[in-house]
Amino acid sequence: MHNLKLSGLALLASLAFAAPASAQEAPRWAFAIHGGAGVIERANLSPEQDAAYRAALSRALEAGATILRDGGSSLDAIQTAIQLMEDDPLFNAGRGAVFTAAGRNELDAAVMNGRDLSAGAVAGLTTTRHPIAAARAVMEASPHVMLIGQGADTFAAAQGLEQVNPSFFFTERRWQGLESHLRERDLPIPARPDGAPAAGMASLEPAPPLNERKFGTVGAVALDQSGTLAAGTSTGGMTGKRWGRVGDVPVLGAGTYASNRDGCAVSATGDGEFYIRATVARDICTRIAAGASSEEAGQAEVDDALSLGGYGGVIVVDANGVPGFAMTTSGMYRGAVTSTTPASVAIYADEG
Repeated sequence: MHNLKLSGLALLASLAFAAPASAQEAPRWAFAIHGGAGVIERANLSPEQDAAYRAALSRALEAGATILRDGGSSLDAIQTAIQLMEDDPLFNAGRGAVFTAAGRNELDAAVMNGRDLSAGAVAGLTTTRHPIAAARAVMEASPHVMLIGQGADTFAAAQGLEQVNPSFFFTERRWQGLESHLRERDLPIPARPDGAPAAGMASLEPAPPLNERKFGTVGAVALDQSGTLAAGTSTGGMTGKRWGRVGDVPVLGAGTYASNRDGCAVSATGDGEFYIRATVARDICTRIAAGASSEEAGQAEVDDALSLGGYGGVIVVDANGVPGFAMTTSGMYRGAVTSTTPASVAIYADEG
C-alpha cells in the first residue's frame, strides 16, 4: 500500500470554489461531482487518458449545472450527472463496473434529499441500467429505504426503469482486472459472462493501467435555487468482491448523506468498510452544523476516519453553496461549479 496520507493537501476548494466573488454574492446554486479516488498519478495516465477523464467529468458537471442554472431541483441534477457517469466505461459504476469473484457486475447506489431527509438505496443490482434511478425510485415510490438483489431489480422494472442484459455492463478492461486479481490470490477464474465479447477483442476506452489502485465510485452533491441540498452516489464496488459484499455507498450516513438542517450534502469514495465504521458522511454534516466550513469538515473527517485504515476522499457542498473536496490519496476525479464560479475539473491532489 502506498503511503499516501496527504493530510491538508487535498481540500482543493482553491479550484476557484473557496468563496463567492463577494461577500454579498452568495451562490444561488452549487454542484460538485467525483468519479473515484485512489492512486491516480500523472505517470499513470497518458495525455489521452487524462483528457478523456476531464472530458467525461466536464460533460457530467455541465449536465447537472444546466438543470440547476435553469431552476431545476438538486435531485434532478444529481441523477442526470450520475447517469452519464454510469453509462461511461471510464468509471466504476453501471457500464464499466468491476466484477465480483463470480464474474458478475453487482451495482449499488443511494440518493438523499436534504429537505426532508428522505432517502433511497439499492445494492446488488444486476439488470437495472441506472442504479441511481432505482435508488431514487425507492425513495419516492416505496415505503422503504433500501432494497437489495433480485428484489431491487424487480422493483425497478415495475417502476418502468430500463432493464438490460447483464452483459451490458461488461468491459474488457474490468474483466482483465478481475483475472489479474484472482490469479494473484490463486482463486479460480469464472467463465466469461454470456453475451460478453470474445476474449482478445480490443477495448475502446482509453483506460488506465490495470494496476491502477482506484476506489471506483461516482457521486454528486448539489444545492438548488430553492435551498434544497441533495447527495447521490453509485458504484460497482470492489474487484473480486465475494459473499455479497456491500460497501458504504448505499449506507446512509456512511457514503451518502444530505441535510438542510445541518447544511450539508456529502458523497464519499474509498475503502467502504472504514467509511461505514466511522459514519463519515453524517459526521461531516455534524462538523458543518457545529460551524466548520465544507473544506474543514471534509478534511478533518477523512483524516480522522481513515486513520483507522484505508484511503479515500469525499465531496461536500454546504448551505452557503461552497463546494469542498478532501482526500487521503494522490488523486480524485472531481469537479465543481456554482452560480458565481466557473466550472473546473481536476484529477491530481496537487491541482489548485
